[in-house]
Amino acid sequence: IHCYLFKEFSSTSSTTAGSTVTSRVSRNGNAVTEKDLFNHEDLAGDRGMIDDIFDETYREKEGPKPPLRYVWRNIILMSLLHLGALFALTLIPSAKIQTLAWAVLCFVVSALGITAGSHRLWSHRSYKATLPLRIFLTIANSMAFQNDIYEWVRDHRVHHKFSETDADPHNAMRGFFFSHIGWLLVRKHPDVIEKGQKLDLSDIKADKVVMFQRRYYKPSVVLLCFTLPAVVPWYFWDESIIISFFIPAILRYTIGLNATWLVNSAAHMFGNRPYDQNINPRENPFVSLGALGEGFHNYHHTFPYDYSTSEFGWRFNLTTAFIDLMCLLGLASDRKKVSKEVIMARKMRTGDGSHKSG
Repeated sequence: IHCYLFKEFSSTSSTTAGSTVTSRVSRNGNAVTEKDLFNHEDLAGDRGMIDDIFDETYREKEGPKPPLRYVWRNIILMSLLHLGALFALTLIPSAKIQTLAWAVLCFVVSALGITAGSHRLWSHRSYKATLPLRIFLTIANSMAFQNDIYEWVRDHRVHHKFSETDADPHNAMRGFFFSHIGWLLVRKHPDVIEKGQKLDLSDIKADKVVMFQRRYYKPSVVLLCFTLPAVVPWYFWDESIIISFFIPAILRYTIGLNATWLVNSAAHMFGNRPYDQNINPRENPFVSLGALGEGFHNYHHTFPYDYSTSEFGWRFNLTTAFIDLMCLLGLASDRKKVSKEVIMARKMRTGDGSHKSG
């Protein structure tokens, strides 16, 4: 029964479940940001963390920005990866239908390792997962190869806590290219490193599955991201080894990376802001479609603790459907969800009015 009992958090100017919520306008440079102030102990609840809540006390350091320091290894590897993906596109007409279906399956599984795993489960603690589900999501996460769960969570919590500032790893105020891929091609801003070191990651360190993955991350990536996707078509239905490697491994991996990066770039620049017009993240259905539901970004940054990252359930949101299925099977529980009343109140108070036209 508890599987269907959603815990509601209120963001209106009222008192809900003993938690008083007020509103304050703060300044960070030229940006004016309205933020809700929750009783953090109540908001954290059994999530066990509050480090995904925007920190309005942060101020960027005055003076010139530190010079860019290029990471040439990443530049070369990313260039080769995308060239390999372009070559893989030319192989699609020659590939067997089973190989293309396998590539799609690998994409979905690896994407869930990010969306349902490192993002909604471990970064935001928006639902609870049993050991078998955590193991599956960890395997899927290694297949996605976007840094181990511990590092992914650390960077993502910093992103939420210091969004669109120097302490944001992929600060969208530095442009589309930087927030999409450029942030991986240069050294991190010193504030990102400093703030990341101060986060409370005790919940992640206490998860033995996560720490096991971190210990064996490199071999797990070689096996799950590249070897397994390539070997299956070659072994089971005699696909060409070239096609087996470049489509289910290289092309699938490259598309998965860019789908995630679009959440950092396009979903921070293009779309409406029906929940909070004072923050940069937007609602972008195109990104949601490609990233399994992660493009409802204005909603997500307004209510980061909502397991669905959207008020619309399964619409363009395969990850929400997956979590609901896991809950139905008894592998997940305690999904956090914001009530419709709270959502509407927030739209009326801080939204851009776009909700009136749907």
